[in-house]
Amino acid sequence: MKIAVIKYNSGNVQSVLYALERLGAEAELTDDPEKILNADKVIFPGQGEASTAMTYLKARKLDQLIREIKQPFLGVCLGLQLLCEHSEENNTECLGIFPVKVKRFIPENSQEFKVPHIGWNELENLADNVLLKDLPDPKFLYYVHSYYAELSEATIASTHYIHDFTAILHRDNYWAIQAHPEKSSTVGEKLLSNFLSI
Repeated sequence: MKIAVIKYNSGNVQSVLYALERLGAEAELTDDPEKILNADKVIFPGQGEASTAMTYLKARKLDQLIREIKQPFLGVCLGLQLLCEHSEENNTECLGIFPVKVKRFIPENSQEFKVPHIGWNELENLADNVLLKDLPDPKFLYYVHSYYAELSEATIASTHYIHDFTAILHRDNYWAIQAHPEKSSTVGEKLLSNFLSI
């Protein structure tokens, strides 16, 4: 199986590669359009800032490429947010795969809630979806983010911090996870394993 991990100016890519390696999957970090289009699976991870990331993608025409992909595609963290239509982070127009807006967390009580949101949260309201099959209990994932995707028809799992928000999205051949599955122990490992089996 050929797995392409999209290379762009974002952090956290190496930990995704290590997580795939632990699952026995060989992945290549690349921004080569041909390699991405010919891969069996494509993963779009990242930590960073939305507008800078979109500028990088557009400069290399990767924004258009991502919209044309037909094979199973997984966005992670910033990758999820960039697949949405708009982010409040520097008022950024994103890729528009999911008709969803990304908003900044606003702490209701600054003593209780910190932004960025860093920590473990439990998946809730899980849909019947191949990505969510046979996840172990308790279904906690590890998050590091200041922005979140609103709940929508594409939401297949939610979680709660300050308020409910989208944990996982799915539409056609695109899936996306706000948390870091590569840092989320057995639940994250199972999510990645399920994606590789799609």
